[in-house]
Amino acid sequence: MGGPEDPPEGTPEGGPGGGEDEYRSVVFDESFVRAARLQEFSAQERITDHAPAVRRRPPMRRGLSRQALVLVLLIAVAFGTAIYMGVRHPYQTPAAREPVEPLRMTVIPLAPEGKVPGTADLESLYEHSPAAQFRTGAEGVPLPASRRTAHFSDSQVVSALTTAKDYVVRSALDPEVLTGGEVRAVRVLLDPDQLEQFDQSFARPTADGRHAPTGWLVRFDPSRAELADRKVRVQGTLQAAEADSSTLEVTADHTSVYALRPAGAGGDDEVSLFTLRRELHFRFDRDDLRLHQAQLVVSYVQAGPLSCAEDSTNHLRPLLAGQMAKEGGPAGTDPYATGSATALCGSLATSAQPKV
Repeated sequence: MGGPEDPPEGTPEGGPGGGEDEYRSVVFDESFVRAARLQEFSAQERITDHAPAVRRRPPMRRGLSRQALVLVLLIAVAFGTAIYMGVRHPYQTPAAREPVEPLRMTVIPLAPEGKVPGTADLESLYEHSPAAQFRTGAEGVPLPASRRTAHFSDSQVVSALTTAKDYVVRSALDPEVLTGGEVRAVRVLLDPDQLEQFDQSFARPTADGRHAPTGWLVRFDPSRAELADRKVRVQGTLQAAEADSSTLEVTADHTSVYALRPAGAGGDDEVSLFTLRRELHFRFDRDDLRLHQAQLVVSYVQAGPLSCAEDSTNHLRPLLAGQMAKEGGPAGTDPYATGSATALCGSLATSAQPKV
């Protein structure tokens, strides 16, 4: 039998405490009670004021949490920055860019006064030439000390000089380009607005001062000559200057010396030197600096030994060891014809040839 404290029918199932466990999940803590919208009057209040059993509490004042305030502030700052950058964008829009000038090029053959000197001893040929102290390859195109300008930072000036150096190296020192088989390595460094002129020059070479492949890069006629030494000797300078608030200009002036021998010749054949001086004028706007590309606006080339009677528009056709220039001057110039360039030719000084 149960004790006097137990219900007549015994303790409900579920162990000690009986049915109390059923209500544990609905027991309200203090925070829940404080947040309740209804509040029960005390017994004293109900007796004194004859008030109803409950009253409605005023709503609690709630503000934004700290996290919400920070989020709103960040959104406001981001929105303001976007508006500011839209108004003060550091780069010119495509519509505001000045039109890119087409390349103006001049290629002057230099004819030797006698036979072209040559020898089978390549090192001796270099040692007895003005190129004896020249460096080889890209080492001969060092970057100069640079400083910021009024409107361009140090890094932008260095970018312009680096792009100009890359163009010089790829267009005049790369063996694949020199042998007439590669042009893309040079093309990718040009401003897109000059690509049409570049492509027309190689598709339809013309001696008009605008569309000569030898104005864009150095390449020899592969049916006539080949490289006897893939390490080209070179010496020259790079200079950068600000043209205006939106344009940097770089001038590259380099003399390159190539060791050549007849195409298909063996290692015992005589080797001769071919000298080329080239002055390039580059122009860079801020888009060019960002994309590592250049506008080539002037190309002035003097090269020899060449024959003035030969066409140097598409390929350079060098005179090799023991050869002499053909009689006759350059192709005639018609002063009545429009759009054509004046044919030019010079004489290669004896002092520019190696002494063998």
